[in-house]
Amino acid sequence: MSTFITRMADGLVGRFENWRARERAYRELTSLDDRSLADIGLTRGDISFVLEGRISQLEPINNNEPARNAA
Repeated sequence: MSTFITRMADGLVGRFENWRARERAYRELTSLDDRSLADIGLTRGDISFVLEGRISQLEPINNNEPARNAA
């Protein structure tokens, strides 16, 4: 029984620490201006998706490349 309680407590502590890290990252990212976000390849709308893990990898934007039309 004590190992169950220990594992449960460890799981809760781990989830709390992850939540705190996400909250800290959210505050830091939202405090950046739009140009700084663009420098790291994000838009303001991407922040929530990235932190929730819904976007695992963002494709870099290359503004120097001409737009290609789909065939």
